Amino acid sequence: MMTAFKSRMIPMITNEAAIACIGMYCMAVVMGYGRFLFTATLPDIMVQLSLSTTIAGWLASINYIGYFIGALIAMFVPQRSTWQAMTLWAIISVVTTMLLVIPNMSLTLWYIIRLIAGIASGVAMILSSSFVIQTLSPERRSVLSAVHYAGIGVGISASAIVTWWLLKLGYHFDVIWLVAGVTSLPLVWLLYAIKPRQVRAVDSQQIDAKQHVSVHQTYVNFKRSLYEAISGHHKALTLLFVSYVLAGFGYISSATFLPVMAAQRLTTQTYAGLMIWLVVGIFAMLSNPLWGALAKRIGEIKTLMGLTVLQAFGMCLPIWFDGAFGLYGNAAILGLTFVGMVSMTLTLFKNINPAYSNLLIALATLAYALGQFLGPLVTVALAGRDGNFNAGLLVAAIGLMIGFVLLVWFRRQSPKTAKLV
Repeated sequence: MMTAFKSRMIPMITNEAAIACIGMYCMAVVMGYGRFLFTATLPDIMVQLSLSTTIAGWLASINYIGYFIGALIAMFVPQRSTWQAMTLWAIISVVTTMLLVIPNMSLTLWYIIRLIAGIASGVAMILSSSFVIQTLSPERRSVLSAVHYAGIGVGISASAIVTWWLLKLGYHFDVIWLVAGVTSLPLVWLLYAIKPRQVRAVDSQQIDAKQHVSVHQTYVNFKRSLYEAISGHHKALTLLFVSYVLAGFGYISSATFLPVMAAQRLTTQTYAGLMIWLVVGIFAMLSNPLWGALAKRIGEIKTLMGLTVLQAFGMCLPIWFDGAFGLYGNAAILGLTFVGMVSMTLTLFKNINPAYSNLLIALATLAYALGQFLGPLVTVALAGRDGNFNAGLLVAAIGLMIGFVLLVWFRRQSPKTAKLV
């Protein structure tokens, strides 16, 4: 009786386009809100809580430490448990978003919540991508996976719009985070609606034996898989990993502090920071189909190299132009490039050794998270007491150009690797 009631309340969704849209919503919640709403609300958080630039940088970096941990956790989630783990960590992401409404929290509690939010973002992003893409048929995968990844841009845009709307009404960051959490709640219902159908019953002793092996041999199996994944590809993978660390370092230096820079420089424009952040989100939504089409014509590696140079150029715009042009130009280029760079790089990792693509993608996410952790810390250290972010942007641009050189080197590897890219 209860099962029949649940089936009427939560119908099963099997349409591929609908699943891709639910994946987009999931990405918007766990990435757009769970990670990037902090950027949109950071100027207000700093004012309301009287935070220094250094503390703000640490709050950003602690979230990226969590993202690093989340990527580690995702590596060890069994394939059969993907939906369960994805749903659990998506719920945790929503809860940590809503917890920031609690008044007068200690700084320690802020660090803990942002750490857990980062873990939830890392796990849910990787597993939702895995779940959605595996659900899609091969002939529709390229188009609908772009819909799924567009959720990052949708979430960034939503974070800017919600923050602007509520600040204009006289509310502050606490209410903004509460509204973000409440508007994320339907995701739980939708994730349940795409729960995989139960396969036919298998002998319980066989299931117990498999689970027993997975517990006791996880470490051994991981070591073996890691060795087989990198065997024969050490140099190419090393070059790609280091370039991806630098990509994470480069983009986050701007992505964390762009609204703060706008508040500093465009003092006569009350909501300039949020308008600029909205530009990032809009261009991020457009980027994946655009660069995906280009990659089909010239290949992922050439597209990635072009995006890397373009992003480095964008980092220099606020240095060369102190006013609105530099900031809006940086925002547009940041939105256009960072999602595309992630997509292209992960495709390259997958192509190097397709048999171990999940493991390599998870390791790549760790590399990206490492760069994201270091970026805000270096940026605030270089900003000093004056809070001038130009030095940090310059270092980010230099790091991206070093990454470009590594990509050129990567492309010139063995003929076998060249054919893959």
